[in-house]
Amino acid sequence: MSIKQRTIKNPVSLTGVGLHTGKKVTITFKPAPENHWFKFQRVDIEGHPIIEADADLVVDTSRGTTLEKNGVRVHTTEHVLAALMGLEIDNCLIQIDAPEMPIMDGSSIKFVEALEAAEIVEQAAEREYFELKGNLTYEDPVKKVEMLAVPQDTFRVTVMVDYNSDVLGTQHASMYQVNEFKKEISRCRTFVFLHELEALLQHNLIKGGDLDNAIVLVDQELPKDKLDHLKKVFNKEHVEVKGKGVLNNTKLQYYNEPARHKLLDIVGDLALVGKPMKIHVLAARPGHAGNVSFAKKIKEHIKKERSEKNNFKIDLNKEAVCTTLDIMKMLPHRPPFLLVDKIIDLAPEQVVGIKNVTMNDYWFTGHFPDEPVMPAVLIVEALAQTGGILCLKTVPDPENYQTYFVKIENAKFRQKVVPGDSLVLRMELAEPIRRGMCHMKGTAYVSGKLVCEADMMAQIVKVRNINTSKNEPQLA
Repeated sequence: MSIKQRTIKNPVSLTGVGLHTGKKVTITFKPAPENHWFKFQRVDIEGHPIIEADADLVVDTSRGTTLEKNGVRVHTTEHVLAALMGLEIDNCLIQIDAPEMPIMDGSSIKFVEALEAAEIVEQAAEREYFELKGNLTYEDPVKKVEMLAVPQDTFRVTVMVDYNSDVLGTQHASMYQVNEFKKEISRCRTFVFLHELEALLQHNLIKGGDLDNAIVLVDQELPKDKLDHLKKVFNKEHVEVKGKGVLNNTKLQYYNEPARHKLLDIVGDLALVGKPMKIHVLAARPGHAGNVSFAKKIKEHIKKERSEKNNFKIDLNKEAVCTTLDIMKMLPHRPPFLLVDKIIDLAPEQVVGIKNVTMNDYWFTGHFPDEPVMPAVLIVEALAQTGGILCLKTVPDPENYQTYFVKIENAKFRQKVVPGDSLVLRMELAEPIRRGMCHMKGTAYVSGKLVCEADMMAQIVKVRNINTSKNEPQLA
């Protein structure tokens, strides 16, 4: 089933302060066209420069995820991106009038609520997922970060945090379906240990920090003079902690809220891959640096897969496993509509055929005769005929069966096919054949470069039997 891309119907704005800069900032989510993904726009800078949500543009992960392009930066992007990912929005322009995202309450919930109020709508283009076929791993032995991605039919995340803290302990959190994000993950606030907070304060950071937008974990009992200092820093009349625990005894929304927030950060940082994914990510002791490094690794894997798909090398002089005469024994097609000259590879899950395109092909007399181009529909037909060979090899008497194509989806054409080209036709089973239904992925190449691709489904139907009486009805 095809799933459509989504954006928002109306612009929506929120105002807050940046966590580290303390600067007031208004963020505006705006609708975006298909295949846009997420982009930030600094409207406070001349020319309103745009910075894509791209792992390759990350320049700092020390206090959040910072992106930079042409000298222009946007800071602390992860909570905003997590909201977009968690709501399964594909395209959005994020305008800001300051360098840092507003921290709000330290979670993603305010962004989620704003985006829902803007009304999420479907677009015409289909969503294209990255689907992992094997395992991907990442490890940082110094920080003891371990991340693993395994194949999955949805986007799933499992997190373990253990920072050698008696207060935090070892925590786990999971998101089994993306639609759990709003209820189970989006409200979870960022957290920090008090000793880390003090270091940030000494460096004149977290100017927008407040005890209402972060969970401050205290590893040791605080003397009165330190409590008095924190009162001044946060402009609070009361600052307390009963022994080891949470500053101001902030009530946690979940017993494992810190682990859930780390999961939230992973969702946001993995938006930097640039597309929705069907994978299960398992992470131990994650942080922004590891998340971004893993996003880069996934992105590199996608590039490699795309390159392999777009370049398919095969020996055109390879001996045929099925000649034209063999093909005619299996398929009902005949010249001039037989569009496969030979089969050079035939395996249980894949078939490769060849069509030698010449000026003698009948369609060139009427289809762009002054600039002969093979009709795109005939490239798809050639793939379908090649797929018919793959389907019919699964029955013992293929001469008594036909393949009828019942669905063609996601057909794309990359470049022209002209006289002199040897069209390589590759059909692969996308899933096992069930009840005579064959779901196949078709790709066509010229000189190793992808020229056409399509998803196809065919049905194998018995049309006649040599032992059937002539008086019995037959399917034509």
